[in-house]
Amino acid sequence: MSRVALVTGGTRGIGAAISRALAAEGHRVAASYHGNEEAARRFREETGIPAYRFDVGDFEACREAVARIEAELGPVDILVNNAGITRDVTFHRMTPEQWRAVIRTNLDSLFNVTRQVIEGMRARGWGRIVNISSINGQKGQFGQTNYSAAKAGVLGFTKALALENAGKGITVNAVAPGYIATDMVMAVREDVRQRIVAQIPVGRLGTPEEVARCVVFLVSEEAGFITGATLTVNGGQYMT
Repeated sequence: MSRVALVTGGTRGIGAAISRALAAEGHRVAASYHGNEEAARRFREETGIPAYRFDVGDFEACREAVARIEAELGPVDILVNNAGITRDVTFHRMTPEQWRAVIRTNLDSLFNVTRQVIEGMRARGWGRIVNISSINGQKGQFGQTNYSAAKAGVLGFTKALALENAGKGITVNAVAPGYIATDMVMAVREDVRQRIVAQIPVGRLGTPEEVARCVVFLVSEEAGFITGATLTVNGGQYMT
């Protein structure tokens, strides 16, 4: 069944792969972005998927954007909270701005966007929410106290929201990717990448498409008995 899906941070990297995969399943996809207009333009041209520019850290911007998306495409039944940034630095050197920027985009955004669609999902008796966490939200990471805190918060948010909405036909799950071959990771020095790969039991980086396939399953009708779960996609690097 074709539904309307919103993917935040959906024009690049893992988000773009998720947007493409959902569209391939027949869903009507809206992808959000904030800063990179050129990447969004290329994404639109290559996929035909509409891209909407708004700041997921701004509640009013999210309200206005979701209202526009629903007016143009229909009610949002599938939400993938994927938008995220990094501001890596050890904690004793971290500025309040570096802390707030990551919490705002990576964690506050879950409230800002999900709040716009949850009442409609409850009223219709069906919904799928998938929140993209991280291996570093599960195990922590040197130089990423802000990012790890936000991504760990994603997991708590997922479990609580799943409990509140299980009786309304809405599932809420998380996907926690490990190291994925995105532009950001591939831009890291080769020797550093090799040290990362050496820690992954399967011996390679993951692909954005592998993460996307997990999301496609979790939003399907067949996954209706799975809620409050975290699906780890990390090649065995961290097992829970």
